[in-house]
Amino acid sequence: MDAQMVSVRAEPADIGAILSSLQDRIGPQKYNAWFKHGAHLSVENGHIRISVPNPFVANWIETHYRADIAAAAEAQTGQPRKVVITIDPSLTGELRKHQLDSQADIVTKATQGRSRPRRPVQATQLRHTLDEFVVGPSNKLAYSSALAVAGEFKPPFNPLFIHGPCGVGKTHLLQGICNAFSRLRRSGRPVAWRYVTAEQFTNEFISNMRQRKLDEFRARFRQLDLLAIDDVHFLSAKKATQEEFLHTFNAIESAGRQVVMASDAHPHLVGELNEQLTSRFVAGMVVKIDAPNQATRMEILRQKAKALKMHVPPEVMEYIAMHIRGSARELEGTLIKLSALMALENKQITPALAIEALADHLARTDSAITLGDIESIVATYFGITPADIHSTRRTRTVSAARMVAMFLARRHTQMSFPEIGRSMGKNHSSVVLACRRMDLLLSSGGQLKWASPLGPKSMPAAKLLELLSEQFA
Repeated sequence: MDAQMVSVRAEPADIGAILSSLQDRIGPQKYNAWFKHGAHLSVENGHIRISVPNPFVANWIETHYRADIAAAAEAQTGQPRKVVITIDPSLTGELRKHQLDSQADIVTKATQGRSRPRRPVQATQLRHTLDEFVVGPSNKLAYSSALAVAGEFKPPFNPLFIHGPCGVGKTHLLQGICNAFSRLRRSGRPVAWRYVTAEQFTNEFISNMRQRKLDEFRARFRQLDLLAIDDVHFLSAKKATQEEFLHTFNAIESAGRQVVMASDAHPHLVGELNEQLTSRFVAGMVVKIDAPNQATRMEILRQKAKALKMHVPPEVMEYIAMHIRGSARELEGTLIKLSALMALENKQITPALAIEALADHLARTDSAITLGDIESIVATYFGITPADIHSTRRTRTVSAARMVAMFLARRHTQMSFPEIGRSMGKNHSSVVLACRRMDLLLSSGGQLKWASPLGPKSMPAAKLLELLSEQFA
């Protein structure tokens, strides 16, 4: 087993035991793909910290393996521990090409329903509540819409569709709505609600179809008072699942009940989405969440520091909020890093210490738009996953998406050619060549062509870039 990063408050044996337990829980294939290389685990100030190379891996591990990590840690340490996932771009160099392809295969199988489906669990209490949501200008409309859906009275819109980049609070709002719904009663009975990802919906649908239990599946979903679907973009190019979801949506809506959804992209920018579904989605309230402004980031930092029981001077908070402009996950990761440094060197947190410790991280996240945002939006539009962009696959669609993502990264971030290449698991020359090809298409008014399940597609390169760039505004 590979050596892992260990803080002063964790015994090396504990780390190895936790990782071994995690491997037993999720299986060697998934463990090797997501944790063996390029992910570091440590125990810091009572928390389990997982450092990963990019936002996509962070989001996937948080969605699919957070509970397994927490269970493995509790089993080996004898006490429950909070799991914190942070991003460290320097870990990209530890990834292996076959590992990137394995990640892409796992994501593809999961999102197309070919992997073994997990047993769905209806929780009475999800992780996030609306009371804990930090409201600012970038998310005020989305938050107000969520409150309207979660209230006693029927909102004037249905569905509610929230979109935006990773880590800005979409899942938080969906789960908060569900938790609020769990306290409501209608006609003397508790309301029936369900929170699932589009991947879970797909897996459950295919599993029930193969077992000839579609009637049971439809009864579970179509009689709900509230259906919350996260990561709707994973329905891309899945014709049968889209058709089933359309009928589910129509049944719930026609009964006067509520549907809420979240996606990385606007409905019109989700690749290979049924036109009828798109029209249903945009007929309701479609609202975007952007990255938080500085005042909102300050409040997020205050809440995270309180949860971590850290004393962080206001001037350090201001420095972090000014320079780290991404997600709440990045802000929390910064505090965890400072906490670990404080424990290692037995020092108080000062502005000078924060500047020294976070210099590399701040340099990589100085732009309000991150590479993770770009990869997510581009992948959604082309009907693939960010894992495909990171893989060695060279299909026309993946190659086109990778080229566009590299070009947009140069245009919208301060990352250099080598930095983009390292983050995507490619070399410097691949990024340079991709940008030159896009420049040539733009200067000649050329078309970008790719394949889709519905046949060949094309669009003027300039129009495509304009369409995608609007998502960063």
